[in-house]
Amino acid sequence: MTLSITDPAFLFPGISLLFLAYTNRYLALANIIRSLNSHSGDDESDNIALQIQSLHLRIILIKYMQAFGVLAFLFCVLAMMCLLFDQQNGGETLFIASLACMIISLTLSLTEIMKSGHSLKIELMRTQNKTKSN
Repeated sequence: MTLSITDPAFLFPGISLLFLAYTNRYLALANIIRSLNSHSGDDESDNIALQIQSLHLRIILIKYMQAFGVLAFLFCVLAMMCLLFDQQNGGETLFIASLACMIISLTLSLTEIMKSGHSLKIELMRTQNKTKSN
């Protein structure tokens, strides 16, 4: 297999878009957590505690998604540098490491998306309990 210096560069736009999506998810979760904390004294504290626990796990997943995304980007840049200096084996190895980090990041993203469904389920349970009590 022979890589050219432009091959790793194909990942740059995808990695940048992922960073934007990950950051937006993180900021949205941070706002939800702040909102829930301001209502923590309400009579629905069990529900809020469940939501905060679920959101805490999602924040951790996003942190690792971002970390592996950064590693993917870093390995991609290092692969391009190796290829620039005619270090084909090093470039190929770093490019494969970049792809592996991207796969891990995307897998964590899928896990976080599945967990977001759980958070919504908790909120729907709260809404159903309110409706039944009225």
